Amino acid sequence: MAIAHPFLYEKPGTVKQALQLLAQHGAGARVLAGGTDLVGQLVDGLVRPEIVVDLKGVPDLQEIRMEKDVIHIGALATFTDIMESPLIRKKLPVMAEMTEWVASRGVRNRGTMVGNICSAVPCCDSGPILLVYGGKVLVKSARGQRAVPIAQWFTGPRRTVLAPGELVLGVRVPDPGKHGGAFVKMRRYKGEDLAQASVTALLLAGNQWRIAFGSVAPTPIAGKRVEKLLHGKRLTPALVEEAVALTDQETAPITDIRSTREYRAHMLRVMMRRALEAAASRKAGRGPAYGTELI
Repeated sequence: MAIAHPFLYEKPGTVKQALQLLAQHGAGARVLAGGTDLVGQLVDGLVRPEIVVDLKGVPDLQEIRMEKDVIHIGALATFTDIMESPLIRKKLPVMAEMTEWVASRGVRNRGTMVGNICSAVPCCDSGPILLVYGGKVLVKSARGQRAVPIAQWFTGPRRTVLAPGELVLGVRVPDPGKHGGAFVKMRRYKGEDLAQASVTALLLAGNQWRIAFGSVAPTPIAGKRVEKLLHGKRLTPALVEEAVALTDQETAPITDIRSTREYRAHMLRVMMRRALEAAASRKAGRGPAYGTELI
């Protein structure tokens, strides 16, 4: 099916040129990075922009680099770029693990993490990962620049704090130091599929835990009750079961085309148990290798 709606197309070569176009067209502009979401929306007539601003002519936005104690992931870095980055695999192994379960190889080769959080669907895989790693979204406009904590980024299904005229340059993640973690994603089948539910667990120094969920609330969410329960404690079988019991209080799954509410709730408890155990064993230097499917 062809794109029937006419629009202007520009491919700027610098961030400055892109911002000028966004300032000129405001809410009538759409930004194209990987295009795995936007092109489908254009074909289906869900969006009808005045102009599409293609960022692929801005090479600096594809960089993945370390700046002091912060890892910067550019807006054009694809899931494959992240998955294959030695820096990410060393410093943020749970993020690398997540990228292996994103859709299909073709989508991973085109889709970007920044595009994923800008689309802001409840089942996005990037949101929970950035929540546990304490990521910030670097946003720029003609008026200046700001860094938005990922916990403040999502405002609802397909909604974020990004304003007309603003451009996301990338995400920044502080170096977490030695840690262990796990990303557990439930799908209907192996291969290309959106998450029915996901659980991410991160164990930092001093038995500090960070927990996040995907596809079980209007936005990706942090598991604050579980984090408080586990705070500073050594993981034991009894403590794991207490944490598992809290998943019902943390999440609000629904019934939709991919799963029933009851099945999601049941599997969340299974996923929580496996995520906690894998994270603890990985931090201790044991357990399944990153990239091993846990469900």
